[in-house]
Amino acid sequence: MVAEMFADLGATIIDTDMIARDLVQPGEVALSEIEARFGAAVIDKHGELDRHAMRRIIFADKQSRRDLEAILHPRIGREVQRQASKCRNVYQVIVVPLLTTSALLGFVDRVLVVDCAEETQIERLLARDAGTIDQARRILAAQASREERLAIADDVIRNSGTRNDTRRQVQRLDRRYRRLAEHASSGSL
Repeated sequence: MVAEMFADLGATIIDTDMIARDLVQPGEVALSEIEARFGAAVIDKHGELDRHAMRRIIFADKQSRRDLEAILHPRIGREVQRQASKCRNVYQVIVVPLLTTSALLGFVDRVLVVDCAEETQIERLLARDAGTIDQARRILAAQASREERLAIADDVIRNSGTRNDTRRQVQRLDRRYRRLAEHASSGSL
């Protein structure tokens, strides 16, 4: 939702989740490597990644999650950098859910954290993935804590109010990012 709001204001969005989805399409090398590591049980009858099966595995076992990250993260990082190098927009928003542990942390100029209470995160996970509360808690436990995310933040959007509250915060940051980008391009930073 926040990325869409930035896009509506003209920012270029580079979404690592979308890149990851592209990387695991049938015929892609990454999908073959995932199947070799995790077995045919993570491939559905159409030859696509069974995301629910994969989630069950990686959020139950840390080493499995690390193995999946080792397959995907370097490829995602290269694709983010490729897309960013071709961008001619004033600024871009790179959506990285696991930024605190990503090599991309050193690639970005600023870190924006979209923050809400853990209870709200659980509600949203349940609505999006229709999983169980236990699975939602395991997903959150596998991610950086709220405190860790906020510790690396240059900017924070509080995403627990209304959509209009969030939009106002996005608009304010859009103006700020445009000013910062203009200063950077003029060499006055």
